Amino acid sequence: MPGYRPQEIEKKWQQFWHDNQTFRAQNHSDKPKYYVLDMFPYPSGAGLHVGHPLGYIASDIVSRYKRHRGFNVLHPMGFDSFGLPAEQYAIQTGQHPEKTTRENIARYIEQLSALGFSYDWSREIRTSNPDYYKWTQWIFLKLFNSWYNLDTNKAESIRILQERFAAEGSKGVRAVCDEEEVHDFSAGQWQMMTEAQKIAAVHPYRLAYQSETYVNWCPGLGTVLSNDEVKDGVSERGGFPVERRLMPQWNLRITAYAQRLLDGLDHIDWPEAVKEMQRNWIGRSVGAEVRFDVQDHPELPLTVFTTRPDTLFGVSYLAVAPESELIDVLTTEEQRAAVQKYVEYAKNRSERDRMADVKTITGEFTGAYALHPFSGEKLPIWVADYVLAGYGTGVVMAVPAHDTRDFAFAQHFSLPIVPVVEGYDEAAGEAYVAKEGRIVNSDFLNGLDVKPAIQEAIKRLEEKGIGKGKINFRLRDAIFGRQRYWGEPIPVYYRDGMAFGVAEQDLPLVLPEINEYKPTETGEPPLGRAQDWKYRGQFDFELSTMPGWAGSSWYYLRYMDPTNEDRFVGEEAEQYWQNVDLYMGGAEHATGHLLYSRFWHLFLKDLGLVTTAEPFKKLINQGMILGRSNFVYRINGTNTFVTASKRKDYDTTALHVDVNIVEDDVLDVEAFKKWRDDFAGAEFIFEDNGTYVCGVEIEKMSKSKYNVVSPDTLTERFGADALRLHEMFLGPLEQFKPWNTQGMTGVSGFLKKLWRLFYPEDRDWAVTDEAPAPAELKALHKAIKKAQEDIERFSFNTSVSTFMICVNELSALNTRKRAILEPLVVLISPYAPHLAEELWEALGHPAGSLSTAPFPEFDEKFLVEDTVNYPVAINGKVREQMQFAASATAAEIEEAVRATDILARFAEGKPAKKVIVVPGRMVNVVV
Repeated sequence: MPGYRPQEIEKKWQQFWHDNQTFRAQNHSDKPKYYVLDMFPYPSGAGLHVGHPLGYIASDIVSRYKRHRGFNVLHPMGFDSFGLPAEQYAIQTGQHPEKTTRENIARYIEQLSALGFSYDWSREIRTSNPDYYKWTQWIFLKLFNSWYNLDTNKAESIRILQERFAAEGSKGVRAVCDEEEVHDFSAGQWQMMTEAQKIAAVHPYRLAYQSETYVNWCPGLGTVLSNDEVKDGVSERGGFPVERRLMPQWNLRITAYAQRLLDGLDHIDWPEAVKEMQRNWIGRSVGAEVRFDVQDHPELPLTVFTTRPDTLFGVSYLAVAPESELIDVLTTEEQRAAVQKYVEYAKNRSERDRMADVKTITGEFTGAYALHPFSGEKLPIWVADYVLAGYGTGVVMAVPAHDTRDFAFAQHFSLPIVPVVEGYDEAAGEAYVAKEGRIVNSDFLNGLDVKPAIQEAIKRLEEKGIGKGKINFRLRDAIFGRQRYWGEPIPVYYRDGMAFGVAEQDLPLVLPEINEYKPTETGEPPLGRAQDWKYRGQFDFELSTMPGWAGSSWYYLRYMDPTNEDRFVGEEAEQYWQNVDLYMGGAEHATGHLLYSRFWHLFLKDLGLVTTAEPFKKLINQGMILGRSNFVYRINGTNTFVTASKRKDYDTTALHVDVNIVEDDVLDVEAFKKWRDDFAGAEFIFEDNGTYVCGVEIEKMSKSKYNVVSPDTLTERFGADALRLHEMFLGPLEQFKPWNTQGMTGVSGFLKKLWRLFYPEDRDWAVTDEAPAPAELKALHKAIKKAQEDIERFSFNTSVSTFMICVNELSALNTRKRAILEPLVVLISPYAPHLAEELWEALGHPAGSLSTAPFPEFDEKFLVEDTVNYPVAINGKVREQMQFAASATAAEIEEAVRATDILARFAEGKPAKKVIVVPGRMVNVVV
């Protein structure tokens, strides 16, 4: 057999796994189930770089290990294939997004397959396939036709609500709904309503509903963007200006599930940081709603939500969100021009920017005054961009002495600052925000501590009929529409101006062909370009498409039963797999995908369509592999480049250089000249040894920094097993760590050393059936114990170290014994599966049987030492080393020490006063 050639071996086994569907999971098995899932990748045109497979390698190690442990493992892969990048590329090139998406997926599959991942490819799904998004549309229709009943604390069919209206009217209905849109009516009045009136009466209760909503509108992209897609007032993709605009939008009433989403966090094994992000995003606040009457506008009271009703007597002004419809009515003619100018400015700042920018203090007085609910004092009403329309009521009662933003605003505009909790220090120049202390300057609350004062304030508000205790959430309903082409069509049509859901038997509503992917000339979304696209030939369809997170909110369920034509997931398949046991992905999805998936799962649970309360039992966030950037230094005004150590002698500019033409920070000068046309005539000032050494910096991997390393080149050079091991060896999975290609040489050498245990000097097979020696068993079982512990706690980097130590020890012992090497192959197979498969077959096992071979069992007896080495000290100073049987007693050890000449040599013959034996550790002789 020739030497270790990873490229040949890896292609052989990848083809074998593909042809034999080795990792195909069964939906019925006597084995315990284990469902491992990677976060849904979006297939970009750039393909994978070495940072992307980190989590995939880790999840694959766990999948393979669990198969060895006797589990029926589901480890699928698919593609989140709708989205804005493909659409923008289509606009630029005129190619259909489906074509570029298909090509990108093919590239991803090629790269993923080359890394030896044990995916069940028979279950592959793509969100842009009609047979998949048929069910995404179906779930939307379920949301559209459901309401949230607070009496049963779950979603129910809208028919139940309609039947209740028919029998009892609206009185007594407790629901999560748009309270401003809800109207009271009797059962008789319901019976007298027209169809349009009944639809209008039900609409405020639907879990999927339309409303005028402030959105991030990007004219340059012709679409609405999520907050995550906007940075510093421009779109992340393309850098186009973004403005806040009031538009009719489809929304999902995720707020109905706010408390259940909070409660569920206590029952899942997720990183605490992710759970805390969700808690903060949901933002549960206990407080009170307070009504402030407005002078000269008795018809227009302002309602405020506050968590600190104990500070009511410290209110010195009210602040209203720039988006509020109340501003037009509140603003006096004298202030109108200034307020309109300010509102235009403030509305176009993203909410993220408004909350993050605490230094820029802006606002405008409306000219109107509110009346304090207890004292009747006049309070000026301002419009201020630190108030958000979607949180609470969009109106803030400002207590500058006890709130940081209110304090800064009051100081900036010279508004009163009235302390009402002891502890405020005017000289300190800051608010006293502690939620403890005695209440002062507060009429009937004086002398109370904060907590009882809150309860007393709520009691007085309710007695006076001007407020009530309330629980509020920061979480807002999710905007569901996008003015894009490349997304799931929303299955809604319009008749007489009213929205109706498409009949389920008419799904999927397939994305129509259009001639351009931009909005129409009249401003309609791209679907407005579709010719003769009408429901049943006569009714206009909704022209918005679903957001990118729609298809990814339930994909884990479709993997359970991907070819089922009758159900989004079959009942038996769902009951068998239940939910994901291990989910691997990035923490950046904490308040997006991870939250929406939990929401959809709870909704499906309410309808009896799934059996578990949560979609993902355990979540691990892998860290990021950072790029190692290299720089060349061009002397300004020239095409001459100076080596790093001499750059300070010249006026230079640092330029990123392609790391693929740099090795050990030494630039390949000839490759550099060929890299870019403008560098063809480059000249160089070298190091004294004639090399050009580049500068180095650790940064995020990015094409713009030329520090992207492709896995393709590394697998071609070192093999996929080496890349898998190296990525795990870089450091703990959850941590950020820099990429270092040079480290590939070390793991490649380790794999060759492992190979040579079987094929010494890369020649003939040398494995024997001899009985193993104790030292060999000890080396093996140390590795078994450590590797099992490491995988169980997802500490993969230390496993790689363990393998290296074990192979070194076995090489030193010249081990060739099957009883040692066969379990070693199984032990290392989750990490280096191709090499392991090759050696397993060579050991005489059927091809492909390795994947379900039992994992080696650790036996403690092989680690028990026969002898123990004891340092012997005289008066605490070690003078000698002695070896004793591990079973030797303290008395036997003392007798042996006294019988030596140690005292004669090191204690000048003085007798031992005491001999202290620490079992298994040391001996100390006191003289």
